[in-house]
Amino acid sequence: MSVITDRPTVPAQRVPTTPVASPPVTPPSRSRLDRVVGKASDLLTAHSVAVLRVSLGTVFLVFAAFKYVPGASPAEGLAIATVDKLTLGIVSGNTALLVTALTETVIGLTLVSGRFLKVGVLVLAGALVGIMSPLVLFPDQMWSGNGPTLVGQYVFKDIVLAAAGLVVAAHALGARLRND
Repeated sequence: MSVITDRPTVPAQRVPTTPVASPPVTPPSRSRLDRVVGKASDLLTAHSVAVLRVSLGTVFLVFAAFKYVPGASPAEGLAIATVDKLTLGIVSGNTALLVTALTETVIGLTLVSGRFLKVGVLVLAGALVGIMSPLVLFPDQMWSGNGPTLVGQYVFKDIVLAAAGLVVAAHALGARLRND
């Protein structure tokens, strides 16, 4: 059966393959505050970890400096007792204080200079065990009936140093801030 049609047969036409240009999309205008916040965010992303690293290193160098002078550090007795207990009495007295000062100096120098940073954060990780251990080793010196003692507060502030150390270590091992 054949179909009869009145329409003439027209050959198929090709559709052009070049895209039709669309009007340019203009981004929404940003307010002045958005631009300032964006620049501040870029600045913080670029420099905040370095500032944290240098300031943390400076804190460790200052703490270390006091330990080189007998009687100058308010944490001298606690440092000696902690190292003595952690080493099972092998390292005690002025030797314990000197080991603590040297450890803090290594940490401080690596953080401030940025050189041998992976070694520095590894030493920092080990030192933080010792720094925080009085909370467990000497609870009677950390707590009074009204809350933490002055010595306990001294140790508690080291939680901030530990957190800063984690950020610096993550950055030293390759983590980067993103500016989303």
